[in-house]
Formats: sequence, C-alpha cells, structure tokens
Amino acid sequence: MEQSNNLNNLGGGKGPKMPRFNMNWLYTIILIALIALFFSGGGDALGGSAAKEATYTEFKQYVDKGYVLSVVANKTESTLKIYINPKYTRDVYKMSAQSVGPNPYVKVQFGSIDEVDRYLNEMVKENKIHSFSYDNQKSNDFINLLMSIAPLLLFFLFIYWMSGRMGSGMSGMGGGIFSVGKSKAKMYEKGNSLGVTFKDVAGQEGAKQEVEEIVEFLKNPQKYTDLGGKIPKGALLVGPPGTGKTLLAKAVAGEAGVPFFSMSGSDFVEMFVGVGASRVRDLFRQAKEKAPCIIFIDEIDAVGRARSKNPAMGGNDERENTLNALLTEMDGFGTNSGVIILAATNRVDMLDSALLRPGRFDREIHVDLPGLNERKAIFQVHLKPIKIDETVDIDLLARQTPGFSGADIANVCNEAALIAARHDKKAVCKQDFLDAVDRIVGGLEKKTKVMTADEKRSIALHEAGHATISWFCQYANPLIKVTIVPRGQALGAAWYLPEERQITTKEQMLDEMCSLMGGRAAEELFTGHISSGAMNDLERATKSAYGMVAYLGMSKTLPNICYYNQNEYSFQRPYSETTAREIDKEVLQIVNEQYTRAKNILMEHKEGHNALAELLIKKEVIMAEDVEKIFGKRPWLSRSQEIMEDEQPKVDDGSEIDNAVKEMPEVQAAIKEHEGAKSETSPKDSPETPSKNVPDSSGNNKNNKEK
Repeated sequence: MEQSNNLNNLGGGKGPKMPRFNMNWLYTIILIALIALFFSGGGDALGGSAAKEATYTEFKQYVDKGYVLSVVANKTESTLKIYINPKYTRDVYKMSAQSVGPNPYVKVQFGSIDEVDRYLNEMVKENKIHSFSYDNQKSNDFINLLMSIAPLLLFFLFIYWMSGRMGSGMSGMGGGIFSVGKSKAKMYEKGNSLGVTFKDVAGQEGAKQEVEEIVEFLKNPQKYTDLGGKIPKGALLVGPPGTGKTLLAKAVAGEAGVPFFSMSGSDFVEMFVGVGASRVRDLFRQAKEKAPCIIFIDEIDAVGRARSKNPAMGGNDERENTLNALLTEMDGFGTNSGVIILAATNRVDMLDSALLRPGRFDREIHVDLPGLNERKAIFQVHLKPIKIDETVDIDLLARQTPGFSGADIANVCNEAALIAARHDKKAVCKQDFLDAVDRIVGGLEKKTKVMTADEKRSIALHEAGHATISWFCQYANPLIKVTIVPRGQALGAAWYLPEERQITTKEQMLDEMCSLMGGRAAEELFTGHISSGAMNDLERATKSAYGMVAYLGMSKTLPNICYYNQNEYSFQRPYSETTAREIDKEVLQIVNEQYTRAKNILMEHKEGHNALAELLIKKEVIMAEDVEKIFGKRPWLSRSQEIMEDEQPKVDDGSEIDNAVKEMPEVQAAIKEHEGAKSETSPKDSPETPSKNVPDSSGNNKNNKEK
C-alpha cells in the first residue's frame, strides 16, 4: 500500500520512463553501417584505395583534360586500369586525396585492343599520358571478393576477440559478450577437492556445530524427512572480517562431498541491464541439475542491500532487479529441493528484510571474534607448518592477542616466521612471536629517531607512570612490558594483557582510567611540566568517562540514565542543553578524581617509580619481571590467569576415587575378608602394623561420609 501511494504521488506511475541502453543495439547499428558501406562501393576504400568504373568516352575525356597519370591494359579481360594524377582526385572521385587512398584507379572496358594501342601511343607522344603497360594475368574472382570483404572480417574478428577477453573469467562456461548473462560461479564437482575440512577450522565451535548439521542434512536427508521436517534452505554466516566465514563454507563443501557453487555478490552486477537477474536464474538452473548441492555467495551485501522505497533517492534499479530474482529463486513458486544456500557478510544490518526471513535464510550463524581458548586452538592450527622451539608459549600468545581474528592470528604466525628468517634462525622462538605482535599492533620500530637526554627521560617517566599505576590498581590490565623505543606514531608504550570481560564494573573502568592518567601525572610530578605525549591517553580516558556518564548510567548526578542515540546520522542529541552541561561537569569531575588518585599513588611509590624510570632509560625495554623485582609480586590474579587455571586438568592423586570405591558395600566386605585372612595367616606380626592401617582406612571413610 505504501508503494502504491508513493507512485500516485509521483503522477500515478505514468511518468516518463528513461530508455535503457543495451549494447546489442550498438553492435547491430555498426553491422548495418558496414554492410551498407560495402554494397555502396566503399569496400574498396576500406581496403586502402578507391576504385571507380567509367566508360571509354569518359576515359578519353580524362586523357584530354590531363587527369591520367598511367594506364595498364589487360588484353585477357579487355579492361583498362587508369591511375589518376593526385592533383585531380577531387575532380574524378569527388573526394579528397586522403579519402581515396594511395593508389586510386578507374576501371574501363574496351572493344578492340588495336585501337586502344594506337590511341595510347598517340597520347604518349603528345605527353598527355606518362606511360602505359600491359598486364595479361587473369584476376581471381575469389581473391578479389576476399580482399573486398577483408575489412569486415577483421572487424568481426576483433569483436570476437574482445568478447572473449571480457568473458575470460567465466570458468569454462563460455565467455564472451553473447554469454554475458551466464552465471560466473565456480563449480566444484566434489567439494572435498578444496582440501578443507572441519579439522582446519578452529575456535568456532558453536558456528561449526550449526554448519555440521547442514552437512548431515545433505548426507542423510531421510533421517529428517521421515519425521516431517524440511531441509533448511539457507544459512547466513555473519561476523567481523577475518573470523573464518569463507573458511567455514569451504569446510562444509569438503565434508559434504556434494557439488559446490562458489560466487561473489559482486559477480551478479554488470554494466549491462538485466544481466544480474539472468545470472541468478542461470546459477539456480545449474544448481537444480546438480542437486543435492551447495551454493555459496560471498559478500552478499553487494547484491542484497535493502531496497529503496523512493526511487528518486538513490535507488539502483538494476541491483534491485537482481535481488528480486534472488528472492524468487530462493523461495518462490518453484521448488529448489536439495539446494542449500550459504552466504557470508559482515554488514547484516544493510540486508533486505525479505532476504533474512525464514524460508530463505532459515539460520543466521554468528561467527564472532575468538575468545581466549579459541585463540589457543587457532594458534595450534597455524603453528603446525612452522618450525618452533620449546620457548614458544601458546597460552601467552593467546592472552596477548585479545580482539584478534583468525586472519590476524595467521598474520602473526607468518610475521614471526619472517622475523626469524630475517635473523637467520633455524626455528621460530618466543621473542619472534612477541616482536610480530608488537609489529602488527604498534607498527615498525623507528630506531632512527634521535632524542635528547631530557626527551628520553621525560618519555621514560611517562611510561614508568603507566606501569606503576597499573601495578597497584586491582582491576587494571596486567603489565607485560614497557618500552621507550619509538614504534609507529608512539614515542613509547606500555604493553598490557587486556582483560576480556563479559561484564565491566564501575570500579574496573575507574582503575583503567587511573592507569591511563598515570603518564600525565608522572610528567607533572617529576618533571614540573606536561607534554603532548599524553594526548592518546587523555582521549581514551575522556571517551571512557563519557561512556560511563551518558550511556552506562554510572554517574552520581545522572544515575541509571542512558542517552544512547540509535540513529548515527542524526545531528540532534537525545538530551537537552542543561543535561549536556551536567554530563560535561560529571565527566570532568570523574577524570580529575582519577588524575588526583594517580598522583597520590605515584607519590606513595615515588622511589620505585624513579628506579623503574632509570632502568627504562638504561635498558629501553623492560619486562614484567623487572617491575616485579622493584615493586614485589602483584597481589591480584588477572582474569585470564584465573580462566587458564580453572581449565587446567587438575592432577588427581586418586584419593577421591579410592575413597569412593572403598565406600561401596562390596568393597567393604572384601576388605573385611582380606583383613580376616591376613590376621589368620600372619599371627606373629607386630600389632602396630594392622592397628595402624585399618583404623586409618576406616577413619577416612567415616570422615568422607560425614562430609
């Protein structure tokens, strides 16, 4: 109803329609023009030289006027070939010298060769003709015809070659202009030819479980159809870039062992009108012939974007037609039994709602960034082909790479191998991986930057301030190393192991903010001035404070209020000017409180901070162990360490199992029989041994029962 109303407002849908341009019309017009040119006598001109037929009387007139340069007589065919003086080209051909070619001629039929011979000799004596000669070879009609149509043939050969170039990427489907509507999908008869299985996919157990069910549908559909169930028509893989969406699709193809069609969303879109819809129909036609099979469309947001309600506001008619064809093929009046569609995107918010409904994409599988244990599994997969030594700690690498996707982890492993090869090592060690993470996160080391002693000391005090505050704040991220070597845009850096919390408390955010303000506080306390080096710290602290006040409701004056604006393109704030002033006031108060707290902590640990700064100036890079030597062991255990310890297999000495077994009635009876037999066979044994063992056993059993 809404669409029809819009059409009525625009003139009832009867407005002027712009004609659609089709390249086939262009080729047709060119062909007609060339044919007309050929039959009108322009074919010879295309070959290089113009030709004209004239009568014998006209020939004599040309000679009298001095137009003729030379004459070639052919007795066999009774023809004269008259070559015209270039000065008189326009008088004879009514064209310029450039248009007629280098050797234009006039063809004349004659009756008697004797008369022609006598006439030409007289004209040569009178200097009206420079020369004449005889050519008695009979011309080949076939060759003449071939030469006349050669330009036309060359043109069509050129068009055919260009069409082959344009369609070279169609994977054996027959490319070219005339097959532009064919699907460009790459087809694998057996998906396992890709060489990817679920063993190659690590860290996505939830997503892997869901796609494993799709494989089971394809392998054993009768199991589900017997119960009245229907095979799902499609699954949409959603997640950030690099998380393994395409890899999961390859693994599905490898495990299912069915035909697999792979295509990108951009392959549907072409400069020609109607090509996208045609390719969609052709793709599904091929898939139905190969059913059961899988169609995988990567980056489906290129063709599946939400359709515009108002065509005047940037609507793309061609893309929308392609989307309509895709919607119809996925769930229309036709049947697609045995065809499962997999698609991947990282912009699910942009997709059309009709595409996401059940019946088209029945499942939406989220492929998120890997957690701690998932990163461990991904590291183990990517470390298989790499030669590593015993110093490599996978747990540390997994903790040091929070927010890394599977592609990022693969890049870390590859970068570490390159660093090791650069230093002529036989194996990749722990330091190579740490350098690789630093290189990816912080950038390349800039050892060529020259700094004065005062600048170096100021940077050292700044970074030591961060390290000191994070060491004495319970919820701050655990420190791993501090450096004053310039890297990327930073002159120095303190490297932490960020905590991947599911929920964040107010105290945790305040501690992290206090740690951020530690650098600026150290500069002010121990150098007497502040510098521009804390700009990034201030930006992060301010953003965090605004998030606490405006979004999370963690302020004193504005508690439990969230001013979140869902419309990111709106320039209007969801609160008044009075509230904006209250927010600014509260943010300023929070930041200043943490700044004062940071200065107090630094003054309390002044000696340790100065020792840390001096060590940093001396060594340029210090690790957490060096900080521990100065300040002592950190009293709090990090969240990552707690998770690691909880998931470590506990060493079981078997006492609990033994006690549980001993409590069983059968075992109790056996023990009594054993003890009775033992007392009968060894009466001379000292009474301490049995009295020492038996009561202990029974005593332990009693305690366990009480517990």
